[in-house]
Amino acid sequence: MIYISLFITAFIAATLFPTASEALLIALINDQYHLVLLWLSATCGNVLGSCLNWWIGKELNRFRNKPWLFFSEKQLTRAETHFNRFGKYALLFSWLPIVGDPLTLIAGILKVRFWPFLILVTIGKGLRYLFVILMTLGVVTLL
Repeated sequence: MIYISLFITAFIAATLFPTASEALLIALINDQYHLVLLWLSATCGNVLGSCLNWWIGKELNRFRNKPWLFFSEKQLTRAETHFNRFGKYALLFSWLPIVGDPLTLIAGILKVRFWPFLILVTIGKGLRYLFVILMTLGVVTLL
């Protein structure tokens, strides 16, 4: 049940709702739960949440010119310009606070193919959770 809770928290954290899956992960590491299962639960939940963002973005394309859509064509064009500056490899940074979740939504709107999206997001988010685990264990320090 602990791993499912972490999965759900990480899933929600990847959507546009703010939660801190890292805090739960750290607490569970300190309670000495199985590290690989914690890493898999957090990574899979977070990646699946990003896939939901991608799908929502893909579906929002149908409503791109509707006046009731919460973002304008100008905002979409600006986001597309920024995204295309770095290309799909920007998805490696989908784990970043504030910009990461919208990045996955924009990828859907811009019709980034799903499999490259999934691979890049999984690498980025998997490495982020691995880093959190290693820092919690004291294996890696920032300074």
